[in-house]
Amino acid sequence: MEYKVLSSLYYQNRSEYNILSLQRKESEFAIKLPFLIGGNTAFFCMCQEIYDTTYQIMKIDKDILPLRERLPTAALDQFTKKCLIDEMKLTNDIEGVFSTRKELSEALDSLSQKSGHKSRFYGLAQKYSMLSREYIPLKSCIDVRRLYDELVLAEILEEHPENRPDGTIFRKEMNEVTTKTGKVIHRGAYPEKQIIELMENALAVLNDSSLPVLIRISLFHYLFGYIHPFYDGNGRTSRFISSYLLAQEFDHLIGYGLSYTIKENKKAYYNAFEICNDKRNCGDLTPFIITFLNIVYVSFVNLFQALDKRKTALEQNMDILKKLNLFSDRDNMLDFCYVLMQGALFSSDGIPQKELCAVFNLSTSTIAKRLSEVEKAGILKKHRDGHSFLYSIDLPNLSSLAEQQ
Repeated sequence: MEYKVLSSLYYQNRSEYNILSLQRKESEFAIKLPFLIGGNTAFFCMCQEIYDTTYQIMKIDKDILPLRERLPTAALDQFTKKCLIDEMKLTNDIEGVFSTRKELSEALDSLSQKSGHKSRFYGLAQKYSMLSREYIPLKSCIDVRRLYDELVLAEILEEHPENRPDGTIFRKEMNEVTTKTGKVIHRGAYPEKQIIELMENALAVLNDSSLPVLIRISLFHYLFGYIHPFYDGNGRTSRFISSYLLAQEFDHLIGYGLSYTIKENKKAYYNAFEICNDKRNCGDLTPFIITFLNIVYVSFVNLFQALDKRKTALEQNMDILKKLNLFSDRDNMLDFCYVLMQGALFSSDGIPQKELCAVFNLSTSTIAKRLSEVEKAGILKKHRDGHSFLYSIDLPNLSSLAEQQ
């Protein structure tokens, strides 16, 4: 049975609304939370939809691990970088922050360089690149501010310095969320004393181990948006925190798919915020939890399907290549093409020459000769990347050669 939204029922059947709102608050399945939403004590109900979606998430997470283990290391590395760049691009897109994949890729590459200059997305790249390998404390308001500073502050100071946090920890002035037409749809907590109090309560919920972890992640995501502690960068910070927490509990790649699914389900996502912010919803946060868990589940499904599709394509195209007999040094060249094919299927544009040298432990000149052989065979794809190239197998050309035989 679908969970009824109280704010919708208010207009449909006032009598049923009055009864159901009281029943929910007093239900044995209701868990009350230490803050007010629209003047009502916040709570959520452990309904069937939450149990079902949580089970599906746990199940598909277990299915992803054996699939990952059957993929080559180079393929996973390329896929991880592609997903990482996509996630950063999309979390910026959602907030209306312009960025390009090239700019974000360069920010990632700069992490290993000792140059004094840092790009505006250096912090974003640094934090996302360490998503599953770094411990990020989220125990206090100072922890939240430190993460914000490392993640987005440099970009905000460069693009919109007027939006720098001006309070003791967060902001000291009112902050409103508006539509493109200027309509106010939400006012963040105010003054800063209240922001700090609410954030401390939200962090207490996040760290309450008596609650299921997926419930805690969902609730904190909502509460961060409700509090809106900063003038700018709230969405990117809250999505990063959710991505980080998911990557700690599940397959780390899931942390690189959240923004895509949110963008694809943007209407439902923002509608869930609007429903739960409405005072007529009586502080019931269950609708947001249901929506957010569905978004997380779809992210898992997308990840599984993306890996499975690419794995199948890799096997099929390698079978085609083996039957064509294009090279005299068959074994070495097939191994070489196997990595280039991973570049075609698992990366955005291909693999740089220096990475090919590292994978095969061969000199630049030897790798260049092998690339030349692949090009002579008519199946090399080159993508210019600044002053160098990225290489992969031209899969359409490979299919055409197979059809000609």
